[in-house]
Amino acid sequence: MADRLGGSHLKSLLRVLRYIRPYWRLAALTFGAAAVAAAVELLPPWLVKIIIDDVIGDHRPALLPLIIGALLLAHAGKNVAASLRIRFNNTLEQQVVYDLRSEVYAALQRLSVSYYENRSTGEIMSRINNDVEHVERIFIDGLESLLMSSLTLIGISIILFSLNWKLAVLSLLPIPVLVYSASYFTGKVHGFYRGVRESTAELNAYLQDALSGIREIMGFNRETHEQQRFNERSRAYSDSNLRVMTLWSMYSPSMIFVGSLGSVIILWYGTGEVMKGALTVGELVAFLSYLALFYVPINQIHSVNHMLQHALAAGERVFEVLDTPPEVTDRPGVVRPAGRLRGDVAARHVSFHYRPDIPVLKDVNFEVKAGERVALVGPSGAGKSTLIKLVMRFYDVTEGAILLDGYDLRDLPLAYVREQIGLVQQEPFLFNGTVLENIAYGDLSSSSSRIEEVARAARAHEFVDELPEKYDTWIGERGVKLSVGQKQRISIARVLLKDPPIIIFDEATSNIDTETEVKIREALEELTRNRTTFIIAHRLSTLRHVDRIFVVDGGRLVEEGTHEVLLARGGIYRTLYDAQFQV
Repeated sequence: MADRLGGSHLKSLLRVLRYIRPYWRLAALTFGAAAVAAAVELLPPWLVKIIIDDVIGDHRPALLPLIIGALLLAHAGKNVAASLRIRFNNTLEQQVVYDLRSEVYAALQRLSVSYYENRSTGEIMSRINNDVEHVERIFIDGLESLLMSSLTLIGISIILFSLNWKLAVLSLLPIPVLVYSASYFTGKVHGFYRGVRESTAELNAYLQDALSGIREIMGFNRETHEQQRFNERSRAYSDSNLRVMTLWSMYSPSMIFVGSLGSVIILWYGTGEVMKGALTVGELVAFLSYLALFYVPINQIHSVNHMLQHALAAGERVFEVLDTPPEVTDRPGVVRPAGRLRGDVAARHVSFHYRPDIPVLKDVNFEVKAGERVALVGPSGAGKSTLIKLVMRFYDVTEGAILLDGYDLRDLPLAYVREQIGLVQQEPFLFNGTVLENIAYGDLSSSSSRIEEVARAARAHEFVDELPEKYDTWIGERGVKLSVGQKQRISIARVLLKDPPIIIFDEATSNIDTETEVKIREALEELTRNRTTFIIAHRLSTLRHVDRIFVVDGGRLVEEGTHEVLLARGGIYRTLYDAQFQV
């Protein structure tokens, strides 16, 4: 079977098993309890043989109470050992799955932004939850069943050959057919299970997207359309499962039938041996009982193989996450500077591309002094957001360098760089929690009084104070219970609490009332005071307060100056301004 599994599949299995090492004591207890349960299970057929041959055949009724007592003890001992085995195994399994899920999540947090921009959230969630859960089945059913089955097979084989070696040899005749069939089934079903895992991920990805966009679905009256889209993915998932079940429906009964042939052969040959006096009735009954036990673990191994292919297909997807290297990492030997940065930011001949054939930024150069406020403007797709991603080091430059206080970003620890920068996004992301928890995300050690202080500075306190439970109000997923302006002010308060020397503010384009806009402007004034600030501007009329404006077009920095200077120059900025206000 290992040959058909292939090197990668066997490697995945062995890799999963390595997670047991820290819990070897639990594993030893599990294996010990399983061994005891398997050994005790072999006693009843032998005791039945004694009853038939000795108690009944030799008319020794005095032995019967002892044998019945031994049978009761055997069954009780088996159940006690099985109970302990289940308890130890489940504890082991939960410890290992916890470690695996934690490691997958840690790996996801190390990955670069590009990983998430090229995959749906639902598909990633499927790997953390569904795929890890199916890997878990290796420990729930796989190891447990495989261990029990193997121990039982070894014990029964020894007993069968001790009872009658000729019958034992005959009982092994179906084994080559069973082994070949298992090998064939393994080769076929693994690809099917890979399809099941992929269709599961697609269904989860759709569900996450559809549930997040439920208001748009209702607003556009597209429930019927979305039901059709859901049904298509649900049908694909069902069909992929059905392909597996169809193969299993032919494989499993066939294996049971082949196994039953062994019992028929033994019954035919053994009856003749009894009639010739070469075998006692008790020995034949015991042999048939042990033979029935012999094929039970064989069928269990087939079931484990079936389950194992599902788990391995899931395991490969899990290990793909663990093995994906982040694109942005710390260079070896980077040193964390003492203290915080002043906030000088410079770009030196920066070029960048997501794909080699499509450059996004080309030879960009600029220098921003600590405490200076600059705005980035330009047509959609000009490269403004990409430039900010490079400053945040979500991506690394393709050519050139970005400097913070004279340090190349790549020569600083990644965590340190991001500590120095506060980001307020165009569509602020708030977590499904309370107002206080969302603001405290800027500094998890802050006191309630400090959180209220920054909320006041961000002009958020006045509306928070009117909420039902004030700072303890639950705001829903992505802050759905708040308006756009309220979410942006909480986001500003969060960055104020972080207190970084550099601020990046992606100005919202949403239609907000004048009063809210004034409050956001006041909050932004608090946020940017004495901090280096980059504003991605969408409404050019708001840029009179900035020190300089950088105009980006076609991936290049084409103009630079104040609002008035650029208007007077009559270049691209003037064209954008006139187009926006239809002058």
